Amino acid sequence: GVRIIAEESADVSPVNFVGERFVLVDPLDGTREFIDGRDEFTVNIAMIESGVPVAGCVYAPALQWLYVAGAQAWRCKVRPGATVPSLDSMPLIAVALYSAAGYRAVVSRSHLDPESEAMLDRLNITARRAVGSSFKFCLIAQGDADLYPRLGPTMEWDTAAGHAVLAAAGGRVAARDGKPLRYGKPGFRNDGFVAWGGAPPS
Repeated sequence: GVRIIAEESADVSPVNFVGERFVLVDPLDGTREFIDGRDEFTVNIAMIESGVPVAGCVYAPALQWLYVAGAQAWRCKVRPGATVPSLDSMPLIAVALYSAAGYRAVVSRSHLDPESEAMLDRLNITARRAVGSSFKFCLIAQGDADLYPRLGPTMEWDTAAGHAVLAAAGGRVAARDGKPLRYGKPGFRNDGFVAWGGAPPS
């Protein structure tokens, strides 16, 4: 009875009532990375309840990393086609504390927009890494980066699973107004966000 919204089959008309609970699926996130032979493409699945991603899974098959989110966030190595281990045997992941020296940023390799660049210019960025797909959320969730700005448009299935992993690991994803990014919006469209490993600077 739960509606599944997948990128290849979604009705993105201005009015799309999906109810309080639905699933967002992106079977191939990072298409350009996949075409170019890079290994960062992912499969994304997320459960949304009342606009919030409450559970999710990000799988990077070429890297063999699986990220799972619910009340907490876990990751493990899983070869394509192999049996997924139980959560009890997976190590937990968590965001890192910010360094006084500055922030480590991850940015989109293929879709870096001028507004996101301008935001990075205003912050004390000590390291910057270009990455494809929702894997950027996972890097923050496991403590390898601090923020990911994407102020250009995206679709909800691009972000929901990574958002779930990051939130379960102690991070947050803020919309342009500074409030938590919500799901089930008209057209399933995000107008911009910033993913943080901890509290955004004031």
